[in-house]
Order: sequence, then structure tokens, then C-alpha cells
Amino acid sequence: MAHTVAVFFDDEAERAVRALWRRLDQAGVPSLAKHPNGRWAPRVTFAAAKQIPRRTRDLLKDELRTLAIPNLWLSNLGTFPSTENVLMLGAVVDAELLAVHSAVHDVLAGRVQSPQAYWLPGSWTPHCTLTQGVEHHQLVEGFAALHPVDRIEARVEHVAIVDTQTAEVEIIK
Repeated sequence: MAHTVAVFFDDEAERAVRALWRRLDQAGVPSLAKHPNGRWAPRVTFAAAKQIPRRTRDLLKDELRTLAIPNLWLSNLGTFPSTENVLMLGAVVDAELLAVHSAVHDVLAGRVQSPQAYWLPGSWTPHCTLTQGVEHHQLVEGFAALHPVDRIEARVEHVAIVDTQTAEVEIIK
């Protein structure tokens, strides 16, 4: 993957997620606070592809002008156990959130290179990653360090295209 469409949070929600990252680090579980691409900001990814061309970014920017993006309620502590084990804080899914997600994908459909199936409508699990690429036992330790988690209301501060190779962020809303 090289490009993602992601939403970034208001300062209060970002601080709350960063506090969870500190708790993970204190428990010996590496959080995204020390991500190799530099300063990693808490986010929820809506789409991912090998490339999102300039023309498609412009179309997406136009579409986002007409959409009201709802607040995200991050409250479901969970995991995606796989080769890149992930501990995440899942967002509560409602009709508004799914409508925005679908609108983003309507713009991207047929216009991006190698879309990633994991983020497509029907497959997407909206979440904020807390750690990834850790050993199985670290998932368990991380879960224990954070459970129970207080719900975080995250207002969407902006939407951006993120280049996952360079960490460049282009704000589109």
C-alpha cells in the first residue's frame, strides 16, 4: 500500500489516544508513538490503494465539500491477529459513518491503482491502530494494559491522503 484516505482527530481525542500509546509503552508493548515513519498521528483509515492519482484526489476533495463527517466514537478495544498483529480501538459503526465511507469509495472506484480489499465497503472495520507488528503475547499484554478503555469521542479535524512510504500528508478537507 502506498496511499490511504484517513481522518485525523481533534486535539482532545489525539491526546486521549496518545495516552493509550504511553500506557502500552509503559507495559513494554511498542506503540505507534515511535512509528518508524516519524511522528505518527492517530487516525482512522477509510481507504487504501497503491496509488491515488491527482485527478482522483481533486474529485474526492470536491465530494468531501458536500459531506458532513460524523464524530467517531472509539470504544471497542480489539485485535486483528495475523502476520501483522494489530491492537486497535474500534469505532462504533452507524449509518452516517457508513454513508461517508461509501461516498469516499464511490469516488475512488475504478480510479485508483490496486485498491486494498480490507478497506472496501462490506470489509472495513473502522479503527484507530494502537500497535501493530507485535508478537502474539504482546497483543495479550497490550489488551491487559488498556482494558477497560474509556470511550473517546473523536471529532474529525481533517481528511487527508497519506503516503505510507514517505509519511507525506496532503489535507483534502
